[in-house]
Amino acid sequence: MDDTLFDLTFRPKPTASRPLLGLTILVVEDSRFASEALRLLCLRSGARIRRADCLASAYRHLNVYRPSVAIVDLGLPDGSGLDLIAYMAGTTPRVPVILGTSGSERNAAEKAATRIGADGFIAKPMVSLASFQAEVLRHLPTEFQPAGPRKLSDDVVVPDALALQEDLAHALDLLCLEDPPMDYLKPFLTGLARAAGDEPLLECIVMLPDRLNKTDRGDLKAILSDRLVENALV
Repeated sequence: MDDTLFDLTFRPKPTASRPLLGLTILVVEDSRFASEALRLLCLRSGARIRRADCLASAYRHLNVYRPSVAIVDLGLPDGSGLDLIAYMAGTTPRVPVILGTSGSERNAAEKAATRIGADGFIAKPMVSLASFQAEVLRHLPTEFQPAGPRKLSDDVVVPDALALQEDLAHALDLLCLEDPPMDYLKPFLTGLARAAGDEPLLECIVMLPDRLNKTDRGDLKAILSDRLVENALV
């Protein structure tokens, strides 16, 4: 009988084709579209993925287990991902690899994340399998690395359009509130527009003021409504 069946510390060995095999990656990300991309990247790399869509959910995960890698979006609905990064960087035992991620003001976001304790940073959109694997692997201890040479993949992942639809609907719901949370919504839409390759939407978001007047809100509602219709027809 295989003794590994009774070894609770058994970890599958990474391979050249699945270099993240044996890792558990906690993705703290409120965007369904970005989460779906990371899910596909983890799946193709051999890693298990756990997802939290807010700080409160992430802390609940961390109370139960310690992930091998944490990927934390800096803009979350209930606060800043920087606070979570600082918490994980200061705990003992530490989460082995902590990566920040953002699709908005990416240079400033990377500096803030690494300054507070992150090991590295993933700029959204992240769809390249080789780039994702390289960023995770370069921070892992030697014992977690696959042995021998490894051919780099030129594959990219394509998230499900339904996830984009959910994000657009979520943004439109927030925009319809009496006082939309623009400090959260504007970075959310910036990252979403970049991930979807939607340059007209991105240009619109970048030009928006921090507080919307009636005209600005109406224009943004119309654009998001149009995107929902267009995406539903794809």
